[in-house]
Amino acid sequence: MTPAKNLLNYSYYPGCSLHASAKEYDESTRGLFRALKIGLHEVPDWLCCGATPAHNVDELLSLSLCAKNLSLAEEVGGDLAVACAACFSRLKVTQHRLADNEEKRRQVEYAIDGKVSFDNKVKHLLEILAKDFGLDRLTAAVRKPLEGLKVACYYGCLLTRPPEVPELDDCEAPTIMERVIGAAGAETVTWSHRMECCGANFTLSRPGVVLKLSGDILASAKAAGANCILVACPLCHGNLDIRQKEIEEASGQWFGMPVFYMTQLLALAVGVAPAKLGFDSMIVNPLPLLKEKGLV
Repeated sequence: MTPAKNLLNYSYYPGCSLHASAKEYDESTRGLFRALKIGLHEVPDWLCCGATPAHNVDELLSLSLCAKNLSLAEEVGGDLAVACAACFSRLKVTQHRLADNEEKRRQVEYAIDGKVSFDNKVKHLLEILAKDFGLDRLTAAVRKPLEGLKVACYYGCLLTRPPEVPELDDCEAPTIMERVIGAAGAETVTWSHRMECCGANFTLSRPGVVLKLSGDILASAKAAGANCILVACPLCHGNLDIRQKEIEEASGQWFGMPVFYMTQLLALAVGVAPAKLGFDSMIVNPLPLLKEKGLV
């Protein structure tokens, strides 16, 4: 039997976290896109993008790492799909920075021994789902509407900033995540901390900062009536999920707030088996909530 053709095809950059601590983000992304007949073709031999620290200590190294990945992606073909907010930001910044700086581009091309690629766009999964695939088609693919979930969509620092780089949505008032998860039947809440920083890499050097900032985010989501948080960043997920019990102990507040990757809930909605979505790897157990809502 001839396999069904994909509706869309992309090269795919998973990045380090999705091959390690955020494997459930990778697995649910692949499951979701397979169910929607969107082809993801992983870039062979990809490198770390440098994440959030590299550009602070060595800009040339940071730009060169991403430029090499863009060059490798070009060999696969198609626009480059990226799930991690930090990887998305670094790859987009590299294209933006090198497009208008000829001297820097020459330095990078010397470092990677090749041309910098600008031909294929770097796209976050949200852009692919909302704009390329389309919300109407996403709704039509839903087999199990996410009814009963009150979702706090958390963007964090990097998905839409700085305004001239990601071009994903409005920089300070985005709605793309709400529109995507809303297309799968979930209710979204209006809340104050969806763009606030969670503390990011301070989780290693100054964990007290993370406990305060992430605690404020959890408190804001709970006050808005949310019963779960949706994220698109492994580091944000770690701070809000893994450190949630520590935050509760420090603040004296109980949250019990499951923190999902966006693709986990979307894949569940389009019929991917729950056992393949990594719910068992989450620190705050989401199964009581999902069972209560009849979703598992």
